[in-house]
Amino acid sequence: MTFLGGIHPYDGKDLSRDKPMKEVLPKGDLVYPLSQHIGAPAVPVVKKGDRVLAGQKIAEAQGFVSAPVYATVSGTVKAIEPRRVVTGDNAMSIVVANDGLYEEVEYAPVVPVEKLGREEIVQKIKEAGIVGMGGAGFPTHVKMSPKEPDKITTVIANCAECEPYLTSDYRRMVEEPEKLIGGLKVILRLFPNAKGVLAIEDNKPDCIALLRKLTKDEEKISVAALKTKYPQGSERQLIYAVTGRAINYEMLPADVGCIVDNVDTVVAIHRAVNEGKPLMNRIVTVTGDAVANPQNFIVRIGTNYHELIEEAGGFCKEPEKIISGGPMMGFGIFDLDVPTTKTASALLCLTHDDVSAAEPSACINCGRCAEVCPGRVVPKLLAEYAERYDFENFEKYNGLECCECGCCSYICPAKRPLTQAIKSARKLVLAEKKKKK
Repeated sequence: MTFLGGIHPYDGKDLSRDKPMKEVLPKGDLVYPLSQHIGAPAVPVVKKGDRVLAGQKIAEAQGFVSAPVYATVSGTVKAIEPRRVVTGDNAMSIVVANDGLYEEVEYAPVVPVEKLGREEIVQKIKEAGIVGMGGAGFPTHVKMSPKEPDKITTVIANCAECEPYLTSDYRRMVEEPEKLIGGLKVILRLFPNAKGVLAIEDNKPDCIALLRKLTKDEEKISVAALKTKYPQGSERQLIYAVTGRAINYEMLPADVGCIVDNVDTVVAIHRAVNEGKPLMNRIVTVTGDAVANPQNFIVRIGTNYHELIEEAGGFCKEPEKIISGGPMMGFGIFDLDVPTTKTASALLCLTHDDVSAAEPSACINCGRCAEVCPGRVVPKLLAEYAERYDFENFEKYNGLECCECGCCSYICPAKRPLTQAIKSARKLVLAEKKKKK
């Protein structure tokens, strides 16, 4: 089963998919923004001049929808001040001068997961600072605390990795499949009536075969081979493809009995519960035709983007466009002097900026945008309402159902920025709704 719509862009995965994960040890200062997640920013529990160790909590969660931050190197707190982040904003951050020793805290002894109750597991996930590492940044302990846990029937590990150029999840699955399966087993302990599904696009046959081999004796875990199509890994489309259940913008996956987590998030849960370690690193794909040696790096959170480019051999050609994330849902950045965060999945460096070079022209009413839209709306119409600030009709014609995947902009022969217009209108409409609550 799959979803209606979708596209098949050039995937670019051949640049980095066969490059094993490589650990990067940061050289310079580490910068830890206090807001690397949806919800309230974390609050510092260290001060300037303090010496910290890798694995030491340096900022505490502020409220239920929040997440703590941990040092990923040993060193001295140099400053607590606003620093530029990948979005271009300045965010309050803790700056740690790396002493190059990489000394770690002594972690508490691990209690076998079989001896832990539901609340204890959720608390360990919360304490580890885990958030959605596929890009959303939603605190994972909140997702693991639905109102009616007994009604959760399906836990989906999102292994699709449908975004072009990204291969970090693929390398994680190929090289550390036991950690992925271990994390999924931990989540299943929270939901007694649920079964786990490893949902993978069928362009990764080696991954599918490996995970099926490792789970053949697991009664509660199966592997689903999904049709290769963008945006197969989008939450709504993934749930529909795996279960046949549909959700809209007002619903959560839990409303249809599902929990969905990205590969790196599931691995982080394994580390937190089975190894007793907080979230300190993630896999980042550094790729694109401007990069000398595209790689998948194991990156300590807080590492400067410049260092990742250096580790990849620098630029073989001057990039015209640098994107944080993939080409479909990532965003352009203008400064590499920013830190890696919990939600940083990729750094894509391209020698040509095809989008900027394209000259938009008048809509020819071809209907291609509606044909590929996985949200089953009419992007051309919604973009027109958005451009006219006609939010009443924008909402009437289901503009809020757009998942901002970019399929319509990609397929449009007139090169119109449909997704960008709809995305801006959605933000304004949702902000207005929030005000009225």
